[in-house]
Amino acid sequence: MKAVILSAGEGSRMRPLTFTRPKVMLPVAGKPILEHLILNAKEAGVSEFILVVGYHDEEIRNYFNGGSRLGVAIDYATQRRQLGTASALAQASSLASDKTFLVMNGDAIVGSDDIKNLISKDVTTLSLFEVRDTRGLGAVAIEGNRVMHIYEKMENSPSNLANAGIYLFTREIFAAIEKTPKSPRGEYEITESIQIMIDGGIPVSYGLIKYWLDLTYPWDLLNANEVLLADMKGEIKGEVEPNVTLKGEVSIGKGTTVHSGAYIVGPVMIGENCDIGPNCFIRPATVIGNDCHVGAACEVKNSIIMDGSKIPHLNYVGDSIIGKDCNFGAGTKIANLRLDKKDIKVNGIETKRRKLGAIIGDNVQTGINACINVGSMIGNNTFVGPGALATGVIAPDSKIFQGSAGRARPVVPVVRE
Repeated sequence: MKAVILSAGEGSRMRPLTFTRPKVMLPVAGKPILEHLILNAKEAGVSEFILVVGYHDEEIRNYFNGGSRLGVAIDYATQRRQLGTASALAQASSLASDKTFLVMNGDAIVGSDDIKNLISKDVTTLSLFEVRDTRGLGAVAIEGNRVMHIYEKMENSPSNLANAGIYLFTREIFAAIEKTPKSPRGEYEITESIQIMIDGGIPVSYGLIKYWLDLTYPWDLLNANEVLLADMKGEIKGEVEPNVTLKGEVSIGKGTTVHSGAYIVGPVMIGENCDIGPNCFIRPATVIGNDCHVGAACEVKNSIIMDGSKIPHLNYVGDSIIGKDCNFGAGTKIANLRLDKKDIKVNGIETKRRKLGAIIGDNVQTGINACINVGSMIGNNTFVGPGALATGVIAPDSKIFQGSAGRARPVVPVVRE
C-alpha cells in the first residue's frame, strides 16, 4: 500500500502563518501537521509515501528528506502550478500503485484506526465525517453503501456528511482526472473527478471515520493542539533547576534549562535549547518550539510559540500563535477576551472562540509596553513600537506607532476558498 499526500498548496486562509511555509508544515503539538498524518498512516500499516509538493517545497523536502528518520520511504512529485487537487494527484500517477492506493489531503489529521479500515477496502472509497455544519466543506449524499453526489462548499447542503479528504483509489481515478474540467475557482478538483466516476457507473463506496481534525483557519491549530496534547506523556531531557514546579505532563527537550521559580502546568511541550524562567508561569496546552526564551514574570497560556521566538520580560501571551524569530519588548501584552465576553471574529469570520489572542507571523518585533488586541493578525516583519496598540489585520512589513492603531490591508481573504 502506497499513500499519496497532497501537500502542494499554500493554504491562504492560514495567512500570515503561511507566507513563509506551506500549510502542512504548520506545527501542532510539537510536529508539523504533515508529520502527524504520516505517523498515523505508518501506524495503520503504510510504509511508502509520495508527497506532492509545490509551494515552498524546500520546507517539506528538507524536513522529511527520504523518510528514514520516521522509518518510512518518501518519494516526491512536484506540482509546479497549484491548479487544484486533481492536478496534484495527476503528478503522482507514475508513482502510484497498480492496484489500490491511499490519497490524503496533507492539511488534516486522521486517526490510524480509520486509515487502517480504509486501506482494507478494494474499491474506490471516500472517508466521511458527520458534522453539524458543512458550510465551507464538501458534503456528500449517500444511498445504501454508495456515494451518489458530492456537493462542494454549498451554503445550504442537503447532507451533514463532510468529505474528510481521505480516499482509497484504484487507477480508474486517473482516467477521470483526464476528463475533469476546471471548476468555477479555476482549479481541477478531485471531487469533480470522483463525480465523473459516479456518473459513469463506477461504484464509489464510503466509510464513516471517528477522528478528524480539520484545520482551515489559524485558530483551528489551537483546537487541534489541545486535542493532541491531551494524550501526551511528559519527558525531561533538559536541566530543571531547584525550586521549579512541574504539574501534570510536561515535556522538556535536551539542551533546555528551566530556571528556579518557574511554574509549569501540563500538558506543556518545550523544545530543545530553550531558556525558560526564572519566575515564569506556563499554563496548559502550550507548545514552545526550539531555541525559544520565556523569561522572568512572563505568563504563556494555551499558545503555540514557534522556533527562535523570545518572550523575555513581563509579557502575557494567551490563546495565541507566535511565528518564528519574533521578539517581544518588555511589558508587551496580548489581549485574549472581549470586554463583553462575546465570541471573537477575525476579519469578519466567526472563530467560535470566546478566547483568542493574536495570530502573529515570523520576525515580528514589539517595543516596550506594546499592546495587541483580541483577534489581531499581524503579518511578517512587522514592527509594533513602544506603547503602541496593534489591532485588526495588519499587513506584512508594517510599522505601528503609538497613536496609530494598525489596520492595514487584509491578509486573510473573507471569501472562503
